[in-house]
Amino acid sequence: MGQGAKETILTPALCRAARGLLDWTQAELAGKASVSRSTIRDYEGQNHEIHRATEAQLRLAFEDGGVRFVEIEGAGTGLCLPPAASL
Repeated sequence: MGQGAKETILTPALCRAARGLLDWTQAELAGKASVSRSTIRDYEGQNHEIHRATEAQLRLAFEDGGVRFVEIEGAGTGLCLPPAASL
């Protein structure tokens, strides 16, 4: 299966939303995910797709920050933060 055929869970909108939940800048996310800020800027701006490995790095950074990706039946993927005591 080629890169273009994959299902991306972390869309540009979810990436922006997850950063918003954590109050992270693009630079902060870049540092936590070990990717360049321009990669995040270009992906969130829908200027290019990201590789599966980059998506995994971003998701791991968000999950380490406390964001949970949840599948909502009939709606797709959503984001949530657990209660503050769980972080």
